[in-house]
Amino acid sequence: MKPFLLSLLVGSSLAAADVSSVVKQELPSLVTLYKELHANPELSLHEIETAARIAKELREAGLEVTENVGGHGVVGVLKNGAGPVILLRTDLDALPVKEQTEAPYASKKVVKDDLGRDVNVMHACGHDVHMASFVGTARALVKLRNQWQGTIVMIGQPAEERVLGARFMLRAGLFSKFPKPDKAIALHCSSDMAHGQVGIVEGFALANVDSVEIVVKGVGGHGSMPHLCKDPIVLSSQIVLALQTIVSREVRPGDPAVITVGSIHGGTKSNIISDEVRLQLTLRSYKKETRQHLIDSIKRIVKAQAESASMPADKMPEVLVSEDSATALYNQPELCQEVRGLIGAAIGADNVLTREPVMGAEDFSEYGMTKDKVPLCMFWLGTQPPAVVAAAKAKGTALPSLPSLHSPYFKPVPEPSIETGVTAMTSAVMGLLKK
Repeated sequence: MKPFLLSLLVGSSLAAADVSSVVKQELPSLVTLYKELHANPELSLHEIETAARIAKELREAGLEVTENVGGHGVVGVLKNGAGPVILLRTDLDALPVKEQTEAPYASKKVVKDDLGRDVNVMHACGHDVHMASFVGTARALVKLRNQWQGTIVMIGQPAEERVLGARFMLRAGLFSKFPKPDKAIALHCSSDMAHGQVGIVEGFALANVDSVEIVVKGVGGHGSMPHLCKDPIVLSSQIVLALQTIVSREVRPGDPAVITVGSIHGGTKSNIISDEVRLQLTLRSYKKETRQHLIDSIKRIVKAQAESASMPADKMPEVLVSEDSATALYNQPELCQEVRGLIGAAIGADNVLTREPVMGAEDFSEYGMTKDKVPLCMFWLGTQPPAVVAAAKAKGTALPSLPSLHSPYFKPVPEPSIETGVTAMTSAVMGLLKK
């Protein structure tokens, strides 16, 4: 073996051993942190205590911390000589879900939502695992700072579940008031991967997401006299069916797209024709052009269906596109390949899986959408017992034994999941900032 390659392998081996040693030292307290965060979740835009805790942890680790960036956003900076700037992100928020895992640290929290309703709250998407791994990575990078050179910017982002937080932090000057990143990385829990493994998708990994509300108007009246009315329920039904042709007949086969009507509300009684129906839709796509085509086609079809029903001009439907939208996450292939090698050296190349893209959403994508075009890599973190994953695969479906993200039954295995999360993230950052 050539001396250079031998030196490189020995160096990588020593670094991996150092990371492993630090992670094992920190793991008990990180699991405790995870359980405390899990038992005390907060909704999007209400992450007051969670943000304060993450800020405290970063300060104690040795970072310079700024709070209330774009709402409850937290930014920690650690400068360690000249070199690149790497951004690491964790999300802070939880979901309005009633936990049913029966874990001893399960959330029993009930809070008021934005509409004043009492709702249960749960970390059903693994953001508590993300935060514990994030804090562990901060501690490890500080302890191993003699092995890397550059700057890390660690951000605790609010409102990921509403795909708003990244935008708010950027608008608050994340890339102008703090060191601008050369690359950005993050992890996200997977509900169908074994702990000890990570998964990487090169290219499009997560989808554009748009929320659309259609307000279908009508002329109400007695159910026995439909000829004197304009029935918005009938018109809404025709619209729902017509919308299905957009993906099946207008989008090129092989170009992923989804239009789902997830909610329809109208009417109060069987013998009353209502004067309004509201439809709520979610749209998913990868390409910018496809995204716009879906929205334009919905508007066209809604208008055409209303006109075919002879709806008067003042009763034409409204199509409202929400600002709560996310841009497709594009994992830069070159960065992903680099991260894959660095993580593989730490946890074993066989434990770094190639994953398929999914139509979920993540506003981590926003950090790569500014004029700076920062390269991004988000990788999946396994959280489930290997035997359970193997059994689910043998059955041909993950549903019976592997609850999905956002499920009230989603239950990561804390210790090995966090250990792998910290090891993978620390190894990736140290490799990207290698002296």
